[in-house]
Amino acid sequence: MDRLGEELAGLLRGQCCGWNNAIDFVIVAIVLYEILVLIRGTRAVQLLLGLLVLVAIYVAATALRLPITVLILQALFALALVALPVIFQPELRRALGSIGRLGPLQRLLAPGPDEGLERVVDEVVRAALLCAAARNGALVVIERGTGLDEYSETGVAIQGRLTAELLASIFMVRSPLHDGAVIVRGDRILAAACLLPLDEAPERAAQRYGMRHRAALSITAQTDAVVLVISEETQAISVANGGRIIGGLDEERLRRVLSSLVRSRVQPLPFRSKAS
Repeated sequence: MDRLGEELAGLLRGQCCGWNNAIDFVIVAIVLYEILVLIRGTRAVQLLLGLLVLVAIYVAATALRLPITVLILQALFALALVALPVIFQPELRRALGSIGRLGPLQRLLAPGPDEGLERVVDEVVRAALLCAAARNGALVVIERGTGLDEYSETGVAIQGRLTAELLASIFMVRSPLHDGAVIVRGDRILAAACLLPLDEAPERAAQRYGMRHRAALSITAQTDAVVLVISEETQAISVANGGRIIGGLDEERLRRVLSSLVRSRVQPLPFRSKAS
């Protein structure tokens, strides 16, 4: 902390203003921006604000020469070096996943090809309409760049060709596999009755949405997956991606949104949340 203060003081006095410092500023600005984008809308925002308050108190205590306060805060900062990676573990996982989806490495190691995307979208749309007409809920996770093997292993392996009829039959009320998520990779159904995390769903989602929608928000906050959700109570069709959800989709809008998202391998579409 003291070394950082010395560096900043040197910059303000104009002692080091070369081209390397300009590059340094640009890199730091980009990193800070990406961090803010990653934690936006999560509980990490409150934790970051609390940390900034402690830093401000430390700076003030140092300026006012309050040795006991400075000593206590230095001890807290030392503990924070161990605690922060644990607290921000979901955000760190998302950041590393985002880095891994960039460049030629993504094209080399991505689990699925781009072939047959239109057929996948068509089958998923038809399945959504069948489930909604039968008043059945559904939760379909479409894998993109981030592998979902850890979630598919919690369910029952299917390894079958994706068809609308198969998807709709899985979510029939009397089906033993209907209570859970179906994970789709390419034109194959990996598994059904899969368990999805709920820890990444925003706190407001607990009051606004049911379990399926909260699971969709959580998995899309941690990965780049696209999730189709059908409400069992209202039969409303929604799509989640990037920790956001859009609801009230008809067939045309559903097809358009799914097609755009499935084809976009890196960045989610900037749609806003809507009540479903």
